[in-house]
Amino acid sequence: MADPVAFEEAGSHSPQHPSSHLAAGGPAPLFPDLTRDDVFRLETPRLWLRWPRHSDTAAYRAFAGLKQVAEMTGSWPHPLPEGEVERRIFEARKANATGTSLVLALTPRARPNHQIGVIAISRGKLPGREQDVEIGYMLHPDLWGQGLMIEAAQAVLNTVFGYTAAPAVNAWTRVVNPASRRLLEKCGFRHNGSALRDLPARGGMLPCEAFVLDRKTWAALVNWRQSAPVPPQSGPQVDVVPGATASGPANAQGAQPGRLIRRDAGLSSGGVIPPGGA
Repeated sequence: MADPVAFEEAGSHSPQHPSSHLAAGGPAPLFPDLTRDDVFRLETPRLWLRWPRHSDTAAYRAFAGLKQVAEMTGSWPHPLPEGEVERRIFEARKANATGTSLVLALTPRARPNHQIGVIAISRGKLPGREQDVEIGYMLHPDLWGQGLMIEAAQAVLNTVFGYTAAPAVNAWTRVVNPASRRLLEKCGFRHNGSALRDLPARGGMLPCEAFVLDRKTWAALVNWRQSAPVPPQSGPQVDVVPGATASGPANAQGAQPGRLIRRDAGLSSGGVIPPGGA
C-alpha cells in the first residue's frame, strides 16, 4: 500500500519552544490539549499510534527512504539527504505540541518502539485552502495489503471528527497510485475531482486526484459499523513487523505508559471518540 501526495512535513515554526509561535500570531491550534502531550496515543487491534521520537530515526528512514514509497509523495526526496528524517521528526513534534497538526508513528502492539509507518492530519497546503484539513500516510512496503493503514486511518479520522470542528478531511493521491485510492474509498472518502498539483520532490506539476470525507458521511459510517456484527477472530496472531511471520502472543516489551490511551479495538466494526472526550 502506498501513500498520498498530501503527506508533507507537519509544520515549520520557530526553533524556540514548540509553543512559542502561538504568542507571535502563529496558526490557531486545530487539536485540543489532549493530543498535545507526547504521552498521547491511540490503540487499534494491531497497532499503537504515538508521537514520533528521535529514537525512531533508523526505522523511519527504512521506509521513507525507499523509492517506491517516496515517489508517491509530494515532498519526500529520494535519496534522502542526511538529516532529513531527523528534521521531519523535530517538525512533527513541534506541530503536535502546538496542536496545529497531529503526526503519529505507527508501531505494532507487540513492538511499540519499532516504527513501521506514519500518519498525519495537517492544514491544507494549496493557496486559499489553508483552512482545509488533509490526511497523509506512509507504510513500510513489506506490510502493504494487510489493512493496517485502514485500521490506523479510521482511528485518526475518529480523533479528528471527535475532537475538532473540522467539517471534512481531504486527501490527494497521484493518479498512478491506485492502492491509495482504494484505501481512501474503504475509509468512506469520495472522489472530488482531478487536477495538477505541485509535487516539488517529484519535479513539478503532476496529475493528482482529490478525495473528501465529510462529517455527515463519517457519522453514518460509524453508526453502520457499530450496528454490524463483529466477525470472530481466529488463526495465529501476526507480528506486524517488516519481514516477520506468524508469532505467538504479543509482547509489548518496552511499552511506555501513557496519560491517555484511546483503545479503538472495535474500529474495524465500530468505535468512535465522542465529542468532548474519550
